[in-house]
Amino acid sequence: QKLLVESGGGLVQPAGSLRLSCKASGFTSFDFDYYHIGWFRQVPGKEREGVSCVSSGDGSLVYTDSVKGRFTISRDNAKNTVYLQMNSLVPEDTAVYHCAAAPASWTGFRECQLSDLDQWDYWGQGTQVTVSS
Repeated sequence: QKLLVESGGGLVQPAGSLRLSCKASGFTSFDFDYYHIGWFRQVPGKEREGVSCVSSGDGSLVYTDSVKGRFTISRDNAKNTVYLQMNSLVPEDTAVYHCAAAPASWTGFRECQLSDLDQWDYWGQGTQVTVSS
């Protein structure tokens, strides 16, 4: 059974930093590299929003505009883990953060995309990030 488990959330002051981790289990190393891995966030009453993704294969990175220059996504295929380093946090970053996996075949083995949430096959339960003074 393929599972994704997030960790690293918490309460942080504005301008602070957090690093989220997404650990995948039930994937072989080959399987894991076949998948794009993304981070999404959701605030109650709003739609889930794509934050960043790292592509299968060449590892190309995609960020939504509001986090560019502040967040950095990375993947360690040997550990089946993806990280999201979040710096210069603002209250608007407060949300539950979920990681997800989508097969690279969805994008024709090209760069991952943050659109079309239905293509993301596996989802973690989420970790709460609260930015507040």
